[in-house]
Amino acid sequence: MTRKPTRELDNIDLNILDVLQRDGRISYTDLAVEVGLSTTPCLERVRRLEEAGIITGYRAEVNPAALGLNLLVFLEVSLRYQSSQAFEDFRHAAQQIPNLLECHLISGEADYVLKLRLTDISEYRHTLGDILAMLPGIQESRSYIVMEEVKAGAAYPTAHLRLN
Repeated sequence: MTRKPTRELDNIDLNILDVLQRDGRISYTDLAVEVGLSTTPCLERVRRLEEAGIITGYRAEVNPAALGLNLLVFLEVSLRYQSSQAFEDFRHAAQQIPNLLECHLISGEADYVLKLRLTDISEYRHTLGDILAMLPGIQESRSYIVMEEVKAGAAYPTAHLRLN
């Protein structure tokens, strides 16, 4: 569920977010220098951003090809019924699919768009069969095989929040 920040973000907070999105492994000392604070106040701000749910975690970005995951597929799914229970059943079942990176309820012709990372088209063929069998209430699906990733994993923009 989306959580609205419980406090206003100032430019220093936004600078911290920008730097951490670019380099989540930066030391607090180096972060403090980049944002113009001493280390202790910088650390306190990071902790407050974490406690407020603005910073939700840290992770390594991994090259999918290094893991043999060379195929990226988006799958649109339309359900037979659009009810709270149908959506809840679908959400619960989607959580069980290991190659499913993302699943979004969308507006438009389809109900969901799924993002999958797989080794090759053969694995996708088998996974698609499993998905159609596992996920309840699917009426129709449409696959989009990614031929080239133009931009992925971009940082969230903060410019629109900046104080002048």
